[in-house]
Amino acid sequence: MRLPSISSLLCFAGLLALPTNAYEDPNIKSIPLRTHSLSPPYLDSDFQSRWFDFGGDTVVRADKYIRLTADRPSQQGWIASRVPLTATNWQIELEFEIHGNGNLHGDGFALWLTKERATQGPVFGSTDKFEGLGIFFDTYKNNRPGVSFPYVMAMMGDGKTTYDQAHDGKANELAGCSARGLRSAPIPTKARLTYFQDKSLTLELQYKTEDSWTECFKLDAENSNIAIPSVAYLGLSAETGELSDNHDIISLKAENLYSLNRNANKGPSANQGKSRPSSPAQAPKEPKQKGSWTWFLFKTILFFGVIVGAYFGWTIYRTKARSSRF
Repeated sequence: MRLPSISSLLCFAGLLALPTNAYEDPNIKSIPLRTHSLSPPYLDSDFQSRWFDFGGDTVVRADKYIRLTADRPSQQGWIASRVPLTATNWQIELEFEIHGNGNLHGDGFALWLTKERATQGPVFGSTDKFEGLGIFFDTYKNNRPGVSFPYVMAMMGDGKTTYDQAHDGKANELAGCSARGLRSAPIPTKARLTYFQDKSLTLELQYKTEDSWTECFKLDAENSNIAIPSVAYLGLSAETGELSDNHDIISLKAENLYSLNRNANKGPSANQGKSRPSSPAQAPKEPKQKGSWTWFLFKTILFFGVIVGAYFGWTIYRTKARSSRF
């Protein structure tokens, strides 16, 4: 029996993502999802990514960016997670940069949460007739009067509907907003997508002032068709045509969100007139959440304590056994 090495213990500890207060609502806690996050140097020691695949014209510069397309015509590049995103509630924050040398530029990039994975195609570098959610950052205006570009829009694909390329997705739009200044912005440009199952889908953008978010849209699940697959792969893709741009991904951060109080999102009147919860399902959950993490940490420490104790016990027994021979 061998005692686990220090490096293996550190690796194990690195996989334990403790709750944080990253989400703005104090009643909501977040847990980082390493399986769906990217940051420099992006690649492992063997120049591979453990959790993502890359394809098409994508180029990885480990100290700066993942370039989906260079500022050259007729390029397509993509990134796709190797495992599906199965969290019920989540937040994805993406830092990106769209820039190039020409006065004319295109076409744009997309963020995906779909059943399909790593399939190159004609919709911003990914497949058409997809099933799931696509968020399109469109920088070139084909035929959409009255709309300023860049334009950011959401489309919910059913696996059968074709993207309305000729009219910049007008026939498919679930929600969207104009974002003039998104391309070549003087500050880090970011997008933050937040999803609560059966409740809401919100997209916020940072491109005007650093640390200041502009709401692009917020959809209520009761009044909108938000049908994100329960098992969906996270992906990014980009495309250039006759016009081109650099489409760079700087970082990608995904987090699992959960509520400490199930009544937190029901409004201030949720518990008025009630002296106690009407059923066990309505009881406050905060003590249970804290206790569960404490208990998990205790069990983890106890587990390693048992291994260490067994190792030293066995070592002492082996030493005595050897000495008894003489």
